[in-house]
Amino acid sequence: MPLSATKLSHLEPEPAKNCPLCPRLVAFRKENATAHPDWFNGAVPSFGAENARLLIVGLAPGLKGANRTGRPFLGDYAGELLYRTLLKCGLAGGRHDPSDPESLKLVDCMISNAVRCVPPQNKPTPREIATCRQFLLARMRSLPHLRATLAIGRIAHDSILAALELKRSAFPFSHGARHALPSGLTLFDSYHCSRQNTNTGRLTAAMFETVVAEAAAIVKGQQHPRR
Repeated sequence: MPLSATKLSHLEPEPAKNCPLCPRLVAFRKENATAHPDWFNGAVPSFGAENARLLIVGLAPGLKGANRTGRPFLGDYAGELLYRTLLKCGLAGGRHDPSDPESLKLVDCMISNAVRCVPPQNKPTPREIATCRQFLLARMRSLPHLRATLAIGRIAHDSILAALELKRSAFPFSHGARHALPSGLTLFDSYHCSRQNTNTGRLTAAMFETVVAEAAAIVKGQQHPRR
């Protein structure tokens, strides 16, 4: 089924900064706003151009990362690895400098999250993930040139499949997997580029770069999706 035929066409791809849909996340946002009034402390919008051919989907904003900076992955360890890799693979231009976010521009890609508000202990509940999925679906549908998605972690992978009403069993998550979806999209999977995964050796910079490079090649027309 093409994305244009998917349900919920009336939904906006970005929630309001003060999105009220998840009470636990709203309460946590308010706590953080009181403790750190100079932080973003809201539903973090997607970052990238509307002509993106690759949508990168993470789990949720980090407390001291995107929740502070207002940009997905910016300001935490996962973002350091992600943005360096995007630059190396030609999916970003300029330079990565958290103190000067505008010095980096994305190329052919957009970054978003399965859950747009920071959750306590970095763990959104299943209900919160399901509630926020409407924005993920609307975001995918809003990108007219979208060719591929890159799921950073299992929750992002599962959310993409659920948004497209696809069964997990038909497209199992594994690092480095590439799935040809019925919509015509290619779904790439990677372990999350968190400090925990890299410190334990579950994910190396080289492993992550391999997946990102494959996704970059697809959206730039240098390869054809595996069938």
